[in-house]
Amino acid sequence: MTHPLALGIVSDEISPDFSEAVRYGNAWGISLYELRVLRSGRVPQVDPVELEEIQTLVTHHHLTISALSPGIFKHPLSKKHELERELTEILPRTLDLAGRFNSRLVIVFGFRREVDEPAENRKRATDFLRRAAERAARDGVTVAVENEPGFWCDSGANTAGIIEAANIPSLRANWDPCNGYGTAEIPFPDGYEAIKHLIANVHVKDTKKGSLIECVPVGEGAIDWRGQLHALVQDRIVKHVTLETHCLPLIENSKRNVNILRSYISELPVQHKVSS
Repeated sequence: MTHPLALGIVSDEISPDFSEAVRYGNAWGISLYELRVLRSGRVPQVDPVELEEIQTLVTHHHLTISALSPGIFKHPLSKKHELERELTEILPRTLDLAGRFNSRLVIVFGFRREVDEPAENRKRATDFLRRAAERAARDGVTVAVENEPGFWCDSGANTAGIIEAANIPSLRANWDPCNGYGTAEIPFPDGYEAIKHLIANVHVKDTKKGSLIECVPVGEGAIDWRGQLHALVQDRIVKHVTLETHCLPLIENSKRNVNILRSYISELPVQHKVSS
């Protein structure tokens, strides 16, 4: 039977050594990988020799690079120089790498919100993300903003509001319900309902206390992953979800999470067609 959702993983949630990640991932039946941290650094600042090795593995094993995550736009808006450098230097290099790996998605963040930061800075955040999306659109790539605790883009509703205000098709959401835990909303169903029409990618992890405090294996925390996965299939939001284990030991817990998610996915109703 064809499952309604494919399962991918952030490669360094197995190992920063991509060959080791693929060795385990292949054994677990995974062919979708998000690139974030590798042996020589975080993308795109990776040694060219290592990139060649990854390209060889991707071709040989018929893998898909689902997204690239350079970790940009985590600074507060007051760090103008740092953010401008990320926009004009790191993002274009990431887009070049996305083209090399035939990936159409780059994951970014939505600016750490400082204490007593004025509400009108929301427009600055919106304008900056619009600029990033405009640059990505030239390469046929979508920028997906990941919600993060303590950021302008933290909850589903707040992230959706900024994306909607930017009003550009190449800016969408990397929805992380676990990162939304502890905000003013319940990530699922409330946060999801606010952002579902804007979701381009989904990260899967779990927590009892908040993702910045401690993550736990999927199913042991506060996130209703059975309900969230069912809604993703029912609403035909994405074709895959990406595991982001975030709890040690990585290999053991990633394998455990793969098995848990596969069991959840096997319970889902089969859909004949899922829109991207």
